[in-house]
Amino acid sequence: MKYQVIEEDGFKYIETGQGETLVLLHGLMGELSNWELVIEQFKDRYRVVVPILPIYDLPILTLGVKALSRYVHRFLKYKNYGQVVLIGNSLGGHVGLVFTVAHQEFVKALVLTGSSGLYENAFGGSFPRRESYDYIKEKVEFTFYDPATATPELVDEVFKTVNDRSRVIRILTMAKSAIRHNMAKEVSKITIPVSLIWGKNDKVTPPEVAEEFHQLLPNSELNWVDKCGHAPMMEHPEVFNAYLEKFLDRILLK
Repeated sequence: MKYQVIEEDGFKYIETGQGETLVLLHGLMGELSNWELVIEQFKDRYRVVVPILPIYDLPILTLGVKALSRYVHRFLKYKNYGQVVLIGNSLGGHVGLVFTVAHQEFVKALVLTGSSGLYENAFGGSFPRRESYDYIKEKVEFTFYDPATATPELVDEVFKTVNDRSRVIRILTMAKSAIRHNMAKEVSKITIPVSLIWGKNDKVTPPEVAEEFHQLLPNSELNWVDKCGHAPMMEHPEVFNAYLEKFLDRILLK
């Protein structure tokens, strides 16, 4: 990433641009670079902010989606952005949902892509062969429709992470929290506009998850990305950005 990470008052984030605020929430294994092409597309018209979720910093006994939602709440209050558009991938979408249910007054609109919160088929309860580079490579490729999207740099980063004992314990704790925290009975409370941008070939949060979200969220739209897995903003950024731009124009410029 060419953007500087700002560290202040216990928060780490990147921020660029001016205007209405877009807050991008990364997934469990996500890097800031996952959002790079979204940032590039929108930084000339919006303030784009990517907080680093403290998955590896919060006390492990309290680690979970609710704890990350509380962190987002503290961050947004500290920055005093007013109402923001929350955009979340995978776990980041789940955190966005939990936050929006609790603090809808902070959120002008919500964008979910490959969000957990209803069902996910992730790594599971362990990494039985985490010392095997080929095994981890296969698991990272599972995330995408086109295995080539799993670049050597991305696989190297995941391999390093899951072979760090402290980090892998936190990842598994966080994943179990997300699986336990099913939001089927809560998301109907979200009445603000929601855009679902979903990979048609997502094997982690399959298409039926998007369809269920669409049914449960009263003010939602559902947009499909063909030949795409769990991270449309990485695999087909031009399509993702086109859907996002159309949604933002409708919500913010009307």
